[in-house]
Amino acid sequence: MHNLLDFLQKYHHWFLFVVLEIISGVMLFRYNSYQGSVWLSSANRVAGQYYEMESGITSFFSLTRANEELTLRNFYLERQVDQLRRFYMDATNDTTVEERSQLQFLSQYKLIPAKVVSNSVNKPDNLMTINKGKADGVEIDMGVACGNGVVGVVYLVSDHYSVVIPALNANSSRISCAIRNRGYFGYLHWTGGDPTIAFVEDIPRHAHFRKGEWVVTSGYSSIFPSGVLVGKIEKVFNSNDGLSYKLQVRLSTDFSCLRDVVVISDKSLSERVKLLEAARDSIRLKGN
Repeated sequence: MHNLLDFLQKYHHWFLFVVLEIISGVMLFRYNSYQGSVWLSSANRVAGQYYEMESGITSFFSLTRANEELTLRNFYLERQVDQLRRFYMDATNDTTVEERSQLQFLSQYKLIPAKVVSNSVNKPDNLMTINKGKADGVEIDMGVACGNGVVGVVYLVSDHYSVVIPALNANSSRISCAIRNRGYFGYLHWTGGDPTIAFVEDIPRHAHFRKGEWVVTSGYSSIFPSGVLVGKIEKVFNSNDGLSYKLQVRLSTDFSCLRDVVVISDKSLSERVKLLEAARDSIRLKGN
């Protein structure tokens, strides 16, 4: 015991130095969002591989449930596509127009399959890590979706991993949405708390819709194509200023057990961005 006390007394300044370094590091990365997101993000290769291994073990034990859900969903979607195709052919008497239209629409997008290797749902600023990066064609500001609907937007990218800002991020996520078959659009915003509930804001007062209708992506942004599921309307509120509606939506994506996603790469994105920038420059010059 006496030797231990002598040892601690002799090297106490080193122990104090290590403790202070740890405290300063925790304070720096915990209370500064920029440093935390850049230096402690799980986009780096070492942390990404660790999360991927952990996720692989977890997903292995949930394969049975996942396969059952995928089988049921694929069956439902195949029946729905077949039914819609028959309705279209009956209405137009043309078996080729619909096929050509779909091929032309899908040719604009490249879907990059990825797996979620790190995810959280219980924080106000949740982040998600996927196992695809620059080497796979993933870029910042690309949309991410799954078989059930919208997931989020790519935020940081390394060679083999990417960090995604999911819809469950109260500080950053605002996705353009519309009420299906109605044309009225607003913005999806999660306010924290329940990971199955979010809100669509800025729906105009003259809009006509019902509870139980679906909310989908509007296609008005350069991130998501139109028609990707977001959720189902459960409640309707007035906005704070009384000039619009605020919709409570039950999200179609279950973020608590999310494993497989796709990154949406739009080949026409750069062209649309350049056109938008040119329009803004033109308006700015006219204003001057």
